[in-house]
Order: sequence, then structure tokens, then C-alpha cells
Amino acid sequence: MDRIKVKMNQLRVEVDESTAVAEDLKSKVKTLEQDNLQKEQEITSLQHKNGILEAEVEKLENDIKTQKGAAEEGHQHGTQNEALQRRLQLLEEEAEEADKNLRETNDKLRQTDVKAGHFERKVQALEQDRDQWEAKFEEMAKKYAVSQKELEDFQAEIGNI
Repeated sequence: MDRIKVKMNQLRVEVDESTAVAEDLKSKVKTLEQDNLQKEQEITSLQHKNGILEAEVEKLENDIKTQKGAAEEGHQHGTQNEALQRRLQLLEEEAEEADKNLRETNDKLRQTDVKAGHFERKVQALEQDRDQWEAKFEEMAKKYAVSQKELEDFQAEIGNI
């Protein structure tokens, strides 16, 4: 009888430990899902910024084309030409800066994509671990049920004696 109690206590401890591990894994999965959601939001934000920068670059390129055309037409007007050239240079610098920002944003977007892929793989691995723990938990629950039934049968036999 004492051995059965000891066995039952051991099974309870194992069930409690399995439950704690499963809860810990669920917590980790939830944390990773939140991180993934945050990264997806960051990606969306960066894509929006990227679109704005592309539109600005296109606008600046159109401004540059317009200014170049005006500079060619106004070549006869020296002082006006110099002012337009200065403005053109500023626009080109802004376009280069915007292009640099666009490249940096694209690099960050790629890095974020890589990180998102990495976290997705981590989530998949954790889900597999969770599934394994759940299978072990179910197996232990079945063993517990079998042991419980054996105990009840044993008690019934003892009661019959």
C-alpha cells in the first residue's frame, strides 16, 4: 500500500513537472509570437517609410530634370544659371541623401526579414518541443490512468478478501 502511495506521489510529481514545463513552453511561444508581431509591425513601418522615400526620390529626380532643362534653356542668363546650378546641386545632394536613406532602409528591411525568418524557425522548433512535451504528458496521463485503475482493482481485490 505504501509503495502504491509512493508511486502515486511520484506520478503526481511527474505530472506537475510536465505541466510546469508545458506552461513554460507556452509562455515562451507567446513571447516569441509577440516579438514576431512587433517585427512585422516594424517591417510594415519600414515599408511605409520606404514608399515615402521612393516617392520623394522620384519627386526630387523630376525636380532635377526640370532644373537641368531650365539651366540649359537659361544658359544665356549667367546669374540666373548660377542660382539654378546651386539649387540643382542641393537637389542632387538631397537626392543622394534620400538614396542613401533608401539603401539603409532597404538594408534594415532585409535584416528584419532575416530576423523574422530566424524567429519563425525558433517558433517552429519551440512548437515541436511543445508537441513532444504534450505527447509525453498525454502518455504520462494514460500511464497514470492505468495505474489508477490497477490500484482500484487491487483495492477491490483486497476488499473482497
